[in-house]
Amino acid sequence: MNLPHLFYIYLIIFLLIGCTASPPPLKILAEDDVILAFGDSLTYGTGAQPEASYPSLLENQIQRRVINAGVPGERSGQGLARLPGLLKKHQPKLLLLCHGGNDFLQHNSDQQVVKNLRAMIQLAQQQGIEVVLIAVPKPGFFLSGADLYHDVASEFKIPIQQDIISQVLSKPHLKSDQIHPNAEGYQQLAAALAVLLSKAGAIKE
Repeated sequence: MNLPHLFYIYLIIFLLIGCTASPPPLKILAEDDVILAFGDSLTYGTGAQPEASYPSLLENQIQRRVINAGVPGERSGQGLARLPGLLKKHQPKLLLLCHGGNDFLQHNSDQQVVKNLRAMIQLAQQQGIEVVLIAVPKPGFFLSGADLYHDVASEFKIPIQQDIISQVLSKPHLKSDQIHPNAEGYQQLAAALAVLLSKAGAIKE
């Protein structure tokens, strides 16, 4: 199935991040496969209407069901406790994991965030569910995806979207407040993920 507006999506992302190396491969998603978007307020879509959350926008772009399992304010340890029930309920083929931002805001240790991310990835992989990691920036004047996400993705050899959230939050016209995108910002996040899934082979043109 063709990605709607594929050229528009590629144009946005190449302007934002340029050409990047191919990510680790993913299995092709069938049209009826389910994707679970899991995380906190960045997944929930705080700062925009529900239909403008990145899971909703991504669902429209790739024509696959994307379940929004974001809970505002949730820390990674709470996410780890919540994830097993959602995997059992929805039986996804792919997990989009975006967690850790609230840990950073509350000054929880990087080691604990890494431990929780690793546990969530292992939980999914043990059930045959593939994982894409989405990096979150630490608070600061110059935003960039925290290095710990790159390290975790490398350890598990999974695709990662390292910089799109930090790039969006670095532009005032793309955010609703200091830590959340607006509708246009979420659109760019969804577009970046659509490109990543296409490059990794999960979505075929």
